[in-house]
Amino acid sequence: MTSRLVAAIAATLVAAMPLSAQVLGLPVVNNGIPTGVVVAGDVGFANDAFGKGRTYGAQVGAGIGLLGLTASVASYAPDADGAEDITSYGAAATLRLFGGPLVPFRITLQGGAARYEIESTTVTRIPVGIGFAATIPNPAFAIRPWLAPRVDLTRVDGDMDSDYAISGGIELGFLNGLTVRASYDRIFAENDLRPAVLSFGLGYAIGR
Repeated sequence: MTSRLVAAIAATLVAAMPLSAQVLGLPVVNNGIPTGVVVAGDVGFANDAFGKGRTYGAQVGAGIGLLGLTASVASYAPDADGAEDITSYGAAATLRLFGGPLVPFRITLQGGAARYEIESTTVTRIPVGIGFAATIPNPAFAIRPWLAPRVDLTRVDGDMDSDYAISGGIELGFLNGLTVRASYDRIFAENDLRPAVLSFGLGYAIGR
């Protein structure tokens, strides 16, 4: 009876909690190429379709010319009795297609992958999408809105599926390298569920 209950909980979590990110429980952020080395932390809040719960994550990224690389780790705490926290790891590469330091509009192509496990079930997500971002200058800080549609490829123990998704947000960049950001992510699943995550975070650019 206990083993069947655990298996049922695991199956429910896999179905109800899509990755919705490079890491479980946080939005896919595709807002441009990092300047120098950037470290960031975020907290995410999932809706009912996602499975509720809260996520704490950390990210480090670096920009090398037209290419940006990021690595992320997150711990998702489902809002369900008896459910254990789930740790996920992810990475992404972003290529700048248009824009630069003197151009206030940017277009980027991003691909990433992340993985987590629930009991004996391994879930891998591969988000691939394009990002549109702008920079609005301000004497005290820069305002950077962005929007990024994508396709999410999902592999669950060898079976592959795909969904459309979109993320977006706004970032405030200060002259000292500090950034404050809010992001939102929604997946349009075939089962009519609309899993979504809202997150808030802080970042800091080193060696700008």
